[in-house]
Amino acid sequence: MEQPLVSVSWLSEHLNHPDLIILDATIKKAANNSNEKYPKLRIKNARFFDIKKAFSDTSTDIPNMLSSPKVFSEACKKLGISNHHKIVVYDKIGIYSSARVWWMFKIMGHQNIAVLDGGLPAWQQQNLAIEPETNDNTYNLGDFRASFNSKLVVDAKKVLNEINNESTLILDARSPGRFTAQEPEPRASLKGGHIPNSMNLHYKDILRDRHMLPVDELKEILDDFNIENKKLIFTCGSGITACIIMLAAKLAQYHNVSVYDGSWSEWGQLNDVPIEC
Repeated sequence: MEQPLVSVSWLSEHLNHPDLIILDATIKKAANNSNEKYPKLRIKNARFFDIKKAFSDTSTDIPNMLSSPKVFSEACKKLGISNHHKIVVYDKIGIYSSARVWWMFKIMGHQNIAVLDGGLPAWQQQNLAIEPETNDNTYNLGDFRASFNSKLVVDAKKVLNEINNESTLILDARSPGRFTAQEPEPRASLKGGHIPNSMNLHYKDILRDRHMLPVDELKEILDDFNIENKKLIFTCGSGITACIIMLAAKLAQYHNVSVYDGSWSEWGQLNDVPIEC
């Protein structure tokens, strides 16, 4: 699995490989809120990866925060995941929460993971193998062991230290209206605006018809930000869509990258950090 993105044709060809595990990482609320049809179907042999409950830190009120390596490992074991497995992750929107799961496995040291380009909609368009969702989610216990890579994540303190560093660029994946505080935040407790000196790259601008743009187009978009040789920090509303633009950056061969895990859900409620509009 050499690339972080695979096509539906690739997955179809490898669907029954004994070392392959397919994960459905759909966040149901996000799928419903996006006016997508939410079918009670999944790709054949897929297993549900519960970002909200099983794989996030539920001890904090900041949504989607990364769980500890121990919690992550134990949840993977329950899904039957071991370190030798190759993983393809998808969601029911196209490319949305699947990119977050790709990043989560990367930060936990697992390299053999890729996002399904176009997700379930692209899979269904090709009339490929699907099956009904089931509540039977019991699998043979895996032996996954995380090896945490701290370089792929930053906290608010680190972001605060980097905002005036000319060798660092913070890219915000939220909509332009939210970035400039012209649109309200979906969480009423949050201030409007953005992290000082950050720039806006709406995640939808790197997608077309639910698929990631071709690599040459991604490079052209990213080159406009003059980011060559810079450290890139990706942020968004709650750490989900930041991972989409990080995925794009990796496809475009940028490697000095990390995600601000708390994103605006954290920054927008802090009282001791600067905010621009």
